[in-house]
Amino acid sequence: MSSASDWTERHRPTSEHQLEGNEPQRRKIREWLDGWVNGQPKKKGILLVGPPGVGKTTMARAIAQDMGWTVIELNASDTRNAVAIRKAATQSSTHRSLFHDPTKPQQRTLILLDEVDHIGGGLRAVSEDRIRKGIENDESAALSGDSGGKAELLRLLEATKQPVILACNDIMGLWGRSSSNWRNTKDRFSRHLVTVTFDRVSDEGLRRIARRVLREESIEYSNEAIDALVRGNHGDLRALVRDLQVLSSGGIDKLVPEQVRQHLEAGVRDMTTEVFPGMEALYRAETASNSVEIGRSIDKQPSDLMNWVHWNNSSLFDAASMRRGSNALVLADRSVESRYRDTAHHSSYWTLHLSSLSASVANEATLPSRIYPSYPNYLRRSGSWARPAIINHLADVSKTSRSTVRREFMPLLSILHQENPVFGDPNRFEISLAFGLSADEHVALCNLPVSRKSTKALIQAFEAAEEQWKDPVIDSVLEELNQNLDVEHDVEPEESEPQRDSAQRTLF
Repeated sequence: MSSASDWTERHRPTSEHQLEGNEPQRRKIREWLDGWVNGQPKKKGILLVGPPGVGKTTMARAIAQDMGWTVIELNASDTRNAVAIRKAATQSSTHRSLFHDPTKPQQRTLILLDEVDHIGGGLRAVSEDRIRKGIENDESAALSGDSGGKAELLRLLEATKQPVILACNDIMGLWGRSSSNWRNTKDRFSRHLVTVTFDRVSDEGLRRIARRVLREESIEYSNEAIDALVRGNHGDLRALVRDLQVLSSGGIDKLVPEQVRQHLEAGVRDMTTEVFPGMEALYRAETASNSVEIGRSIDKQPSDLMNWVHWNNSSLFDAASMRRGSNALVLADRSVESRYRDTAHHSSYWTLHLSSLSASVANEATLPSRIYPSYPNYLRRSGSWARPAIINHLADVSKTSRSTVRREFMPLLSILHQENPVFGDPNRFEISLAFGLSADEHVALCNLPVSRKSTKALIQAFEAAEEQWKDPVIDSVLEELNQNLDVEHDVEPEESEPQRDSAQRTLF
């Protein structure tokens, strides 16, 4: 075996013919790069999206090397504020290739920025004067963190005369998941970017890579050992090569299945599954142990998984299955609260297990051949259903934070007003009227498209009900809601109108 080094770099493909998987994605990248050979494509940047270890940056480097282009790379370990990006990328991208050979007029300098989803902050730009001083190493203009990084990245894409490749694991990290203005960020970047989404490499592709690496290291192997190694991998090329390096570190002459099994048992890799395929697998799980294992692999915190299961049970289960699932979810919710209460245990991961069980074994009906788990609408930060007016109004009524309203109150209210044959009904206006919501807000709460004729008819019906809304009805609804929510209030029948209005706003 060769002397110790990082095998992921030693065996990194240096040409496109050594790459495995993602053939359609490769063609798209090649077409985009070909657009740079004699000019500039309409979109001067390309965004590679996919989980770690699928070969995004390796593919970009290999194709650029086949074309004889120089690569300037900036990754997550480097400082990536406005000054750093201007020095490393923007200045280079606005000129002819730094290593231009006049006998080869088609040469380019490829600018590669990896893990751009970890660049923090918004699109606020740093002043040109401060960037200039920063480039001149003026300590008075030093920038902290990623200050101005995204704004400079956008400037790079607008001004570049060289191809720019961005790579990220989570595209929402680039747009700004926690920002209410992420759609604007997405639109501004998308004007300059071709987006290519990568898939995990197939098992057969992993086998070919493992065989190639072992042959290059002059290590014999059995096909059973390769199969065992691939079964313990979830499509991560980098992890596969690192496993091979660890297995070979003792100076072995041949890789056998028993060595692989011992290695996998000794170090179980923390593997995560993307939420949508993970949820589909969870709902199809037929045993409790399998459902818990799948639930642990889904890339969601226990409290988030509970919300996803709660939301999707209503659309995928019948009434009986939903009741069984709800019993488990009630216990799951109490387990989440154990983080904040002085109880005998503080394991919120009971929530994860109980949520997994309520999504799988609670269901006795056969699911269709293809199911479509959906994102919980009440967790979205934007969209017509979650208009700030509704959130702000309910926060004022309940005397709590907007975040609490979004996560705790909106699920209940949204479920009660959805088109659902079990218990949801958009045509029941009592709750919305009691809270003082408008017709538009009621429609938003029901998550109905405003463009539908049926929605417009619903608005007219709500406005008619609003005209007929009488005090005795208000009192009845208030009493019922307060009883259901176990909230005490002291509303007397003889109260004046201002007092009754005040009572409406103390339901919680």
